[in-house]
Amino acid sequence: MNKLVVITGTNASGKSGLGIELAKHYGAEIVSADSRQVYKGLDLGSGKVTPEETQGIPHYLIDVAEPNDFFSLLDFQTQAYEAIDDICARGVTPFLVGGTGLYINSVVDGYDIQKENLDPAIRKEVSAKSIDELIDYLKEHNPSVLESIDLKNKRRLERAVERCIAGIPDKKANQPRYETLAIGVTWPRNILYSRIHERLDRRLDQGMIEEVQNLKANGATDEFLNGLGLEYRYINMYLNGQFPSFSAFYDKLFMEIRHLAKEQMTWFRKRKDIHWIDMQDQPLESSIKLIDEFLADQCKDR
Repeated sequence: MNKLVVITGTNASGKSGLGIELAKHYGAEIVSADSRQVYKGLDLGSGKVTPEETQGIPHYLIDVAEPNDFFSLLDFQTQAYEAIDDICARGVTPFLVGGTGLYINSVVDGYDIQKENLDPAIRKEVSAKSIDELIDYLKEHNPSVLESIDLKNKRRLERAVERCIAGIPDKKANQPRYETLAIGVTWPRNILYSRIHERLDRRLDQGMIEEVQNLKANGATDEFLNGLGLEYRYINMYLNGQFPSFSAFYDKLFMEIRHLAKEQMTWFRKRKDIHWIDMQDQPLESSIKLIDEFLADQCKDR
């Protein structure tokens, strides 16, 4: 199998920067694994790397969907496979870099995802339900699926309920396509929270609220923005007057970003194949040592 290097971690962990430095070292190319960076116009809120920050390293799966579009896990996996296979076919090492655990797992584990032609009436019925109603339905009809879903992500809950109503099986056999080295980046919790705080302040100063205003002005719906979670959800709520003050909005957003970082670590810790790198202790050198050993046989043409 062709070889794939994964760089992952929580929000504000520095995984994107480390991925770029490693890609420069190996002449590699990067496939982004971020569920919000796939959308055009979602730049500051998603932490999308700027053209200057890429330092000339090609990046894929960024800006491939329009706001309000539904970009499914199958869409991501299909396009990620295409990008990775193309990179390998040119004799270049592919890196998968990002923090969306489900995206990473779909490629690393080779989820067998089949295109599902659901009845539009089912989708309409399900979309009208609240998050609590969706969770209650799954608790009654398919409680095990709740273990692998972000209970605040309405879109994921809707998809699970739709599959349940349509009688589509949840678990399919995995078919890994690549030999994978997974590297995770970590910080002590107090330092990570400080990094989250600094990054939030920086993005707000750079115009993150104005970014959401522009998205709304150009047709992005409340449903789309709220479904993105975190910055986009809470900035949209703030713009809609759902917070009594800026400080109340800021405190809530900061708390939710910290909470997501904890959830991400819980998600990643379930994988026993991730090599964890201390970002305070020569992360570049530690990663290079792991990758050198992994790439003893270079990526071959499929």
